[in-house]
Amino acid sequence: MIAAAVLRHMRPPSPLAGRLSAQSLLFALGEGAFMTGSAVFFTQIVGLSAAQVGLGLTCAGIAAFLAALPMGKLVDRFGPKRMWAVSAAGQAAMFAVWPLITDFRGYVAMAIVMEVLGALGGAAHGAYTIDVLPPGERVKSRAYMYSALNLGFTLGSLVGGVALAFHSNDVLHALPWFTAAAFLVNATAISRLPRARHDERTPSERKVKVPGPGPLRNPGWLLTTFFEGVFWTNQVLLNVVIPLWLVEQTDAPRVLLAFLFGTNTVMCIFLPMVAARGVTGIPTALRAVRVSSTFFVISCLITMVTHDTVGWVTIALVWLGHVTVTGAELYLSAAGWTFEAELMDPRQRGAYQGAANLTGTLGKVWAPAVFTFLAMNWGAAGWLVIASIIVVATIAIHPSTRMARRFLEKHVPPEVLNDARASGPEEADLVDVPSLSAVDAPVPERTVRPDQPT
Repeated sequence: MIAAAVLRHMRPPSPLAGRLSAQSLLFALGEGAFMTGSAVFFTQIVGLSAAQVGLGLTCAGIAAFLAALPMGKLVDRFGPKRMWAVSAAGQAAMFAVWPLITDFRGYVAMAIVMEVLGALGGAAHGAYTIDVLPPGERVKSRAYMYSALNLGFTLGSLVGGVALAFHSNDVLHALPWFTAAAFLVNATAISRLPRARHDERTPSERKVKVPGPGPLRNPGWLLTTFFEGVFWTNQVLLNVVIPLWLVEQTDAPRVLLAFLFGTNTVMCIFLPMVAARGVTGIPTALRAVRVSSTFFVISCLITMVTHDTVGWVTIALVWLGHVTVTGAELYLSAAGWTFEAELMDPRQRGAYQGAANLTGTLGKVWAPAVFTFLAMNWGAAGWLVIASIIVVATIAIHPSTRMARRFLEKHVPPEVLNDARASGPEEADLVDVPSLSAVDAPVPERTVRPDQPT
């Protein structure tokens, strides 16, 4: 019985979701392998200092931020599948020449090009998946793809770890070529995916400007994605603040960090579809946000008290704090996929993805410095301030989603807006979710029926 349940969980919602998940795994396999050994590669092979590595990544991050919206417009102009494949092939080429870079200027130039191509690929991937998946499969398929992505990063980390274990510069020298091969296979896999509707347009149709305002004139979308960025500071808590807190403010052994990250990885492989179950529209997505924020706040409160505990109590509480912040990540993912499906103009999904990258970055770029300062210098009061920031964002995202939806209803023809759905009518009926126009109504609490599809 247990084996059968595991097999059912591993089965993709549809053949297309399976193909998209294979692509997610390929991407993460290559990316994870290189990232695991990147610090040693840049310092030992390229010959950079740690400060130079950090400065180059900052320059690349700024370039990606500035390129986000133009890259999104390219996706709308030339089609998401084509731009996604171009991004993957371009990144494969960049990884292939990494071993030829020998100075700081070359490193910065490469890092900038890589991040700009990544911005193009991110916008294209998001636009393509929403465009090609039927509404009834969008959230479930994205959850399955998220599991595959985390599995790929795990396998990639193992590959990178094996390369590091050889203690050989020759092996590290070849690591980018492994990633280049994975990205090249990925680009081929993308090219063989079915064409989305926006890929079917003729050259003359691509030259016609979409009527109506773009995403930068949709304040509801900009605010919603900004608040999503604030919620995604759960990754700062997960990867930066809690580990630093464990090392500097508790008596927990440092080896516990490996167990914490292992727990997060396992949860993110096996639980995304569980968290996404029942998230079928804006009301249920907002409920998922509330659940996510509750987990975030609980994590802050639990971690806060570990400063005064000892021994196994500290170990158990730190682990529980990591589990709860992972829960915040899982439920936020499900909500975010729904917002993407229902709050973007279907004719401008690339531009909307680009705008979301801009505002989402603004929502979280400040968090590493602020959260670390608050937790390490203010102690319990700092943790309460961190939790309060999330509570404020949770309250504020409710009117922002209503504003974004009203904007679409005003400027997008009803027949076009009909495609901006995260679930099909049959699925919405199954869980008794109100229609999209009911987003302004109070959100009643609902329980998922036992026959809810997974």
